[in-house]
Amino acid sequence: MKALVGDIVQIRKEYPHLVDRSTVVARKLGFPEIIMPGDVRNDIYLTLQGGDFDKYNKTTQKNVEVIMWVCDEEGKVIQNSICLGAGDKAASEYRSVIYYQIKQPRWMETVKVTVSLEEMHRIHLRFMFRHRSSQESKDKSEKNFAMAFVRLMKDDGTVLQDGLHDLIVFKGDSKRMEDVNSYLSLPSTRYHHSDTHKGAGLNRSASNLSGGGGLSVSSRDSFTISTLVCSTKLTQNVGLLGLLKWRTRPELLKENLEKLKIIDGEEVVKFLQDTLDALFNIMMEHSQTDDYDILVFDALIYIIGLIADRKFQHFNTVLEAYIKQHFSATLAYKKLMSVLKRYLDVSSRGEQCEPILRTLKALEYIFKFIVRSRMLYSQLYEGKEQAEFEDSLKRLFESINNLMRTDYTTTLLLRVAALKYLPTVLHDVEKVFDAKLLSKLLHDFYSCIPPEKLQKQKVSSMTEIVSSQLFQRQGSGFDSQPGVFLHGVCMFSPCMHGFSLGTPASSHSPKHDC
Repeated sequence: MKALVGDIVQIRKEYPHLVDRSTVVARKLGFPEIIMPGDVRNDIYLTLQGGDFDKYNKTTQKNVEVIMWVCDEEGKVIQNSICLGAGDKAASEYRSVIYYQIKQPRWMETVKVTVSLEEMHRIHLRFMFRHRSSQESKDKSEKNFAMAFVRLMKDDGTVLQDGLHDLIVFKGDSKRMEDVNSYLSLPSTRYHHSDTHKGAGLNRSASNLSGGGGLSVSSRDSFTISTLVCSTKLTQNVGLLGLLKWRTRPELLKENLEKLKIIDGEEVVKFLQDTLDALFNIMMEHSQTDDYDILVFDALIYIIGLIADRKFQHFNTVLEAYIKQHFSATLAYKKLMSVLKRYLDVSSRGEQCEPILRTLKALEYIFKFIVRSRMLYSQLYEGKEQAEFEDSLKRLFESINNLMRTDYTTTLLLRVAALKYLPTVLHDVEKVFDAKLLSKLLHDFYSCIPPEKLQKQKVSSMTEIVSSQLFQRQGSGFDSQPGVFLHGVCMFSPCMHGFSLGTPASSHSPKHDC
């Protein structure tokens, strides 16, 4: 055996003598560490865990076989919807291993169910239980003695939850058990009560279900399965589903946008592209009003903050790929700049603005979206509204400078954050903004901070500026007299003695720790 490192495309390229087009690829049971935009997957893995079957009137224990089909709401079997293993041909039914006279068989057999997204809401799995005789003549006359079923999607539109499912086992006439009208309206899983009430709960279930369609609950039999959903299109979270399908219930849009911030990060990053698409579609389709601007902006900040978290930081590349290849909201830059300026202005007045610190931490990606949106708009309308855009960006920087001039206790942390994160936006902003004007705005940004305030943070921030492309760019205003800029904005020259202006910008670093 040999371990080959890399994705399948890379491996086929580097090891063509070992891996070719006929090599079978088994996908991971679960999601990879990174789900790139466009990587669509819709697999449901089902494991037959085990059961407990009474022998009833037989003298010996049954030899139980489980037969599984994927059926639609009319009971029709969906052909070739079951995969028994990577490389195998798709099957229309699955038959379990048969254990000889075992009361509690443990199968632990896993299959994959593959159904198109459009059909998913109509699909259920049907399980039939049959005793298999060791005598061929008797075996042919054996009929199904019980059945169970489970829907793949719940009534609220979410997909079946991952984990164990204790299915109700129904008994009845063999033909009745194959008739969807007899069972599909019934509950499919046992209710999970505490130990003290479990028996009573099952008795109530049995009395409620008996007789409706000719089937009765078998209280002496049990059957357990487990499922694992690996889908980039089907979510198990009703709040996220409401946001992704926001057009179907527009009256719940505000509520669903607010709910996004309490949804588990694992679920959000799995659907990163679809979630971002939904947010910017909401913004674009309400371009004439600002009803949802703040809610969408806050949701975007939440997502950027998630990806900044160490747990999800490997999704940085996914976000970058989304912005470059999939993002298409041409008007988003106007709304993003408007909300950002509003937050900065509120904070500059010393008023409470709860999202502002998270916003400053997310500045790099906010500006990536702003710049990409402006570039798309400019391409579409051949440079239209460039003067208006530059004016808006200038006013935005002025709002940042107003924040830096404040001396409120409540804004101290915000000013530190602005010094730390503003340099991260330069690489993108200089693509769409006049370099000389940007240099002047940066000069003003540092100059408006009192000389005795935030000295260490200021030098650290300026070090980042010195290392940027803007500092080296011809005609930016920095390239001719960098020392003037540094001395002019720092105004405490002992700290700047460590800068050697004759060396490449990447090696600039202060010797003194301010």
